[in-house]
Amino acid sequence: MPRPIRALTAAGIAGVLLAGSAVAPAAADPTPIGRDRLVTSHRTSPEEARRVDRVPTPKLDWYACYDYAECATVRLPLDYDRPNGATTEVAVLRVKARDQKNKIGSLFLNPGGPGGSGTNIALAAPYFLGDEVLDRFDVVGVDPRGVNASQQVRCFPSVKDQTRAYEGLNVAFPYTKAEEKAYVAASKRVGKGCSTTGRPLTGAMSTAEVARDMDVLRRAVGDRKLSYLGFSYGSVLGQYYANMFPDRVRAVVVDGVLDPNAWVGRGRARNQVQEDRLRSAQGAYAALREIMRRCADAGAELCALAGTGDPLAAYELVARRLKKNPLVIEDPDFGSYTVTYADFVSATLSGLYDQYGYEQVVGLTAELLVLTDPATAKADRQRARAAVARVAAQAKQQRAYDFPYDNGLETFLGVDCTDGNHPKNAGTWPARAAKADRRDPYFGRIWAWATSPCARNTWTVRDEDRYTGPFDRYTTNPVLVVGNYWDPATNYAGAVSAARTLPNSRLLSSDNWGHTAYGTSACATGAIDAYLVRLTLPRRGTVCVGDVQPFAPPAGPELRRAETSKSALAEQGEPRPGEPKQLPPVVPPLPAVGTLTVR
Repeated sequence: MPRPIRALTAAGIAGVLLAGSAVAPAAADPTPIGRDRLVTSHRTSPEEARRVDRVPTPKLDWYACYDYAECATVRLPLDYDRPNGATTEVAVLRVKARDQKNKIGSLFLNPGGPGGSGTNIALAAPYFLGDEVLDRFDVVGVDPRGVNASQQVRCFPSVKDQTRAYEGLNVAFPYTKAEEKAYVAASKRVGKGCSTTGRPLTGAMSTAEVARDMDVLRRAVGDRKLSYLGFSYGSVLGQYYANMFPDRVRAVVVDGVLDPNAWVGRGRARNQVQEDRLRSAQGAYAALREIMRRCADAGAELCALAGTGDPLAAYELVARRLKKNPLVIEDPDFGSYTVTYADFVSATLSGLYDQYGYEQVVGLTAELLVLTDPATAKADRQRARAAVARVAAQAKQQRAYDFPYDNGLETFLGVDCTDGNHPKNAGTWPARAAKADRRDPYFGRIWAWATSPCARNTWTVRDEDRYTGPFDRYTTNPVLVVGNYWDPATNYAGAVSAARTLPNSRLLSSDNWGHTAYGTSACATGAIDAYLVRLTLPRRGTVCVGDVQPFAPPAGPELRRAETSKSALAEQGEPRPGEPKQLPPVVPPLPAVGTLTVR
């Protein structure tokens, strides 16, 4: 029996949270790519070609690592305008194709973030990529400059200095006036630290620089054109590459798509908070509303919160209570914890990233509905206390900045603050975040505050060679753009916009739950795999549906629930020959802003 494809959530991989089944067949377009093409692809600009092509092809000195992979490091120009100047070390990992005789080439992966580890997601490839992809490609992951095993960015000289600077960021997001004041002050300190101590690397971490690195490494692994699969923020990297090097594209797939024009912020949008352009919160709120609607339709037998009458009203009631009075929990196992309104929203957003997250959302809401009601019986309060305490304990652990030096926030900001245009003054964020929250309830604030250190007055380091468009280049082969209706981080509208902008692209839509679509169904996974391997596209208008739907039995018999990474891996049964028996413990979550897992 074929090995079931695992969603990335089940493998616990790099925070790229996926889900599950097909509604429409992922049939290939009957017209082969290239037939009757009326437009010749754009060419790499002479300036961009000169930057990357004069860099000698690196020799990758591979060595065996992690039992089944190969690792290498390479020094690449810090500034491609000065190919013989300063360099930065970049880490690369590959898992070789199982069928080397029929190998197509290399498939580059990026998990998102920004700041996610490419080497970690490549190492995890045997657990979530399809068999045909694993057979035909060397899977290659690159840690972007500044990240993980590559030369790390550090915005402060010591953990002590970093901890003092970050004081004020130890909330999921600021809500009270005092929290906002402290968060703004910390944002300014972080922006200044990254613009001084963090240099020169913080001024050389733009997505454009990573795309240039990837083009040089494409040559290094011996590929004439690039094959690429990028998730979430990895969609930005894929679109940058496609537009900077349009004639060097073999197959680019972007899943969980951010509109690159919104990412950058051009024209009048340059003075907007990035969330006002991306509208991640809009997608998250739509998902929350739909879960609560389905809960009500399912009834109390399948969704306990339906017994309240209106599940969304119950969520709103909990939110109002926590805004007024944070909940203090005394638990014998977890100690004393305070659950704030921001913790509640953050935990909700975390749940929305996962295919089974609707259970966390309604379960936590039901428990807090009990615990925030002074009239609740003591026995009922005891039953609800333990689960909520676990959430609070996890949030407290996520927000800890302590030994060793954790540069997760700095890797995220080093890309986002450099790529995008942001408002000048961090002091304007409270009003901007409040406006975003009025527009997109609950989640407007949490997404808006993510970029407060990027304020131009304090984040002053720049990359003169960042790429700001155009994003409408005609690529040699199409870009497959995959968008999920209920994505809480990369709004489906971003996929629609990106597909409209790229003239040689195909939009694949998916009605699955969680963040991104690969691994959710035979439809979504099969369509992506077919394009990567055979360069055949799904039919226009194809809509896939995830196997996991809220309050309904799973549609796919091979899709099993996984509570943790370890249990998920244990469920897979015996690995195929040459595959590891367990995933090495080297796959951390994505960097976090407060308790927010970023894109």
